[in-house]
Amino acid sequence: MRIDKFLWCVRLFKTRSLSGEQVRSNRVVMDDIPVKPSREVKPGDVVRIKRHGFDQEFEILALPKSRMGAKLVLEYIKDITPQEEIDKEAFLKLARNMTRQKGLGRPTKKDRRDMDEFLD
Repeated sequence: MRIDKFLWCVRLFKTRSLSGEQVRSNRVVMDDIPVKPSREVKPGDVVRIKRHGFDQEFEILALPKSRMGAKLVLEYIKDITPQEEIDKEAFLKLARNMTRQKGLGRPTKKDRRDMDEFLD
């Protein structure tokens, strides 16, 4: 199965065209080499996807026949992302929420609590 179709089938990307676009822009890597959309995958391969500031790694367990429901995804891929990348993702998500555009006014109660929790 082609890697762009596989990534779409296991719901790592919302559309097949988005999946192909990410592969063509060298954000999908196998064996430390960027791959082309036509690259064939097989069970046992490890795929790394470069997201915004962090990487995710998945091991292919089986090949699906078509796109599946979200509950069945775990039968086809295994998330083997290192803990440091998971921590980096959490930090980036928190940092994204902490930045406020200038002039938006006073922080809400929830924003203030989040800032206090982050600073403590």
